[in-house]
Amino acid sequence: MTTPNLALPLLAAAQAQKHVTVNEALARLDGLVQLKVIDRDLTAPPASPADGDRYIVATGATGAWAGWDSDVVLFTGGAWIRLASQEGWRMWVEDESVLVVRTGGAWLTLDAALGLLVRGPAVNVAQGASGSSIGLHVDEELLAGLSGASVTSTITIPDRAIVLAVSTRTVTAVTGATSYDCGIAGEPAKFGGSLGVAAGSTNVGVIGPQAFYAPTPIVLTANGGNFTGGDVRIAIQYLLPTAPAA
Repeated sequence: MTTPNLALPLLAAAQAQKHVTVNEALARLDGLVQLKVIDRDLTAPPASPADGDRYIVATGATGAWAGWDSDVVLFTGGAWIRLASQEGWRMWVEDESVLVVRTGGAWLTLDAALGLLVRGPAVNVAQGASGSSIGLHVDEELLAGLSGASVTSTITIPDRAIVLAVSTRTVTAVTGATSYDCGIAGEPAKFGGSLGVAAGSTNVGVIGPQAFYAPTPIVLTANGGNFTGGDVRIAIQYLLPTAPAA
C-alpha cells in the first residue's frame, strides 16, 4: 500500500521491521519536497552519484534507469529510486538555472508552460495558431576604435522590421570629432545628431516608428573632424512580424 499522490509506502498492521518502511517513505519524501534536479539530459546514471542526487531521466534511458524516461530519480542508500513524475510537478534544474513544469506529459520551462514573456534580446509578444508572430528585439554592437569620417555597424535593421529607436552610449571618449551623428546612409542624423563624445554620453533616438524593407546598417558620422578613437555601443530596438508557418 502506498499514498495516492507521492507513492509513499504505508505501514501494514502488525508489520515487522517497521523502520524499513518508514525510512523508505522518509527518503522518498526527502527527494520530492523542494524538488531540485542536477540535470535533465542524461540517459544513464552518472558514474559517482552522491547520496541525495536527483535527475530527470532523458528519453532513451539505459542501465539502472531503463524504462524510466521523463521520471525523476533519486540516489539514496546506494541505489536509484524511481519517482514517477506527475502532472503539475515543478522543479528547479540546477545546470540550466531554469524552473520546469510537468504538463501534457512533458517537462516544459515555466514560461513555455504558462505562456509567459521572458526577458532577452528577442521575445515573441504574440503568436498565432499557425505560427505567425510579432517579436520585440534589441540588437547591440560595440563599435570600437572609431576611425575615419564614418563607421558602419555590422548589425543591421532587418528586412520588414518596424524600428522604434536606435540608442547609443559613448563607452570610451571619442577623439578627433567634436560630436557625432547616428543614422543610416543618406540620413546621417536619423537617430540623433551632434551626440556627445564624452564617456557616458547617451542618446535614445526614437523615431516614427518606421518600417524598413531591406537590411540596413547603422552609420556613425563624425562632426568637426574625423574619428581618431573611441568606442560607442549601439542598440537597434524594433518589432519584427513573421508570416504564418503553415
